[in-house]
Amino acid sequence: MDSSPLITELEQRYGADTFVRQAAADGIATLWLAKERLLKIVAYLKREIDRPFTMLFDLYAIDERQRQHRAGQPDSAFTVVYHLFSIGRNQDIRLKLALPADKPTAPSITPIYPNANWYEREAYDLFGIRFEGHPNLRRILMPPTWNGHPLRKDHPARATEMEPYTLPPRKEEAEQAALRFVPEQWGMKRHGEHNDFLFLNLGPNHPSVHGVFRVALQLDGEEIVDAVPDIGYHHRGAEKMGERQSWHSYIPYTDRVDYLGGSLNNLPYVMALEKLAGIEVPARAQTIRVMLSELYRIANHLLFYGTFAQDVGQLSPIFYMFVDREKVFEIIEGISGARMHSSFFRIGGTALDLPDGWDKPLAEFCDYFPKRLDQYDKMVMGNSILKGRTVGIGAYTTAQALDWGATGPGLRATGLAFDYRKARPYSGYEQFEFEVPTGHNGDCYDRCRVRVEEMRQSVRILRQCVANMPSGPYKAEHPLTTPPPKPRTLHDIETLIQHFLNVSWGPVMPAGETSACVEATKGLNRYALVSDGGSMSYRTRIRTPSFAHLQMIPLMAKGLMIADLIAILGSIDFVMADVDR
Repeated sequence: MDSSPLITELEQRYGADTFVRQAAADGIATLWLAKERLLKIVAYLKREIDRPFTMLFDLYAIDERQRQHRAGQPDSAFTVVYHLFSIGRNQDIRLKLALPADKPTAPSITPIYPNANWYEREAYDLFGIRFEGHPNLRRILMPPTWNGHPLRKDHPARATEMEPYTLPPRKEEAEQAALRFVPEQWGMKRHGEHNDFLFLNLGPNHPSVHGVFRVALQLDGEEIVDAVPDIGYHHRGAEKMGERQSWHSYIPYTDRVDYLGGSLNNLPYVMALEKLAGIEVPARAQTIRVMLSELYRIANHLLFYGTFAQDVGQLSPIFYMFVDREKVFEIIEGISGARMHSSFFRIGGTALDLPDGWDKPLAEFCDYFPKRLDQYDKMVMGNSILKGRTVGIGAYTTAQALDWGATGPGLRATGLAFDYRKARPYSGYEQFEFEVPTGHNGDCYDRCRVRVEEMRQSVRILRQCVANMPSGPYKAEHPLTTPPPKPRTLHDIETLIQHFLNVSWGPVMPAGETSACVEATKGLNRYALVSDGGSMSYRTRIRTPSFAHLQMIPLMAKGLMIADLIAILGSIDFVMADVDR
């Protein structure tokens, strides 16, 4: 969608001198503004403008202090980026604040977008930016005793750059004191009007929290008064690692963010770089990407389906579903040579062409799998106990979902048929016929039902891949694709040199800012990249769906029982690597 009418409307309302325009390779309207105007303009975009920007899609920061290529941008030591999204317009806008090096501060937008809470805490934790008016500004990913802000450029990227770790008695005492649970620090009260509350830890080593994840529960008897998520136990610095790897060598890291999504996680990263470099991906490569993405979607949803049933007490389905998941991995392995983490997508295409006979096992699976889904419908979705545990539990409306940044099946379960593959087709999805399943109640049962129907639609897409796989190259003929096709390297010394440099150093991407977003297994996954004209990323931002979804737990759990919380956690479908990165 053309962004110029939106920019013109804002400039007419607030004055052209209010904003500084910035061009971006992804085409998203990008405007710099003074922080004194932020709250008024954000409130207008959320509440007053026609077809409002109902979702704060992302909020992150950039340390600009070592960046060389910033032509046309205001002076800034630290930049805060607000990415807003409008369902009605099917459009994005990106607002930017320039902050000084000493005491960088910005007003909190939590009164306008409630999901800004965690995003602002993350920017504070990793960059040291303070958000005035935030209800509880404290670290969210790093331990409370951590020294420094890891995504600042002057913070070490490797442990070998730091002093050897020691734990003298005084430091040990401080670490132990920091672990002490103080309800008031979590926004909880110790006493009610007529009774005292009980506080209970769920996790971070409980099987129902699906990873190293903790929920601090405030209970009145067995009723949940509050449920406050505590994340960060699985933080590995995936964004920091993006600043020390070459553009090409970072691809395997993307597999391991949502580690159940496999190569589907490669797609937004390589698509963003292709936008930046102006690389046209061949039709065959695009279709192969779609095929692998849908196979990984089925593999993810099968694991979700089985563990969700298991969480609410039905043990047998997961064993059947793992058999089918294994069949999916055998197909993926036959194509890529790997299973869960194939890292199969490349800048400009895929790592390899399809092997001979790739279509036969896939066609057989497409004939076999729908019958299994019908059996699972009777075994799981029709089970009266599962319905009793999930129908009406953990429900939220479409408006609440947008307020909290919910995407993917969690959003579609409320009845909104928004799927990025349909709304903004990428990688050739516009050429495929499939439906967008939706729910009605936005509860645990509907979140499961939507994913079940999505598997059926994935099978439809896979059948079309088998029937209509284009011929031609599997990689773009472009100097920045990595590595270039092997036959070219054997032709003359110039192409051999190009191959050697691209593999050993990686491609040198043009300076600029870019992003790409895909409908991943758990919701919208987006990579925003800043290139300073080198062989590595200056800033890698990963917007994952699970980070937003876990922030909704208090909304879904209050007033319910502990057993209901287990069903809610299972229905979200998250992995902690997708949350903590």
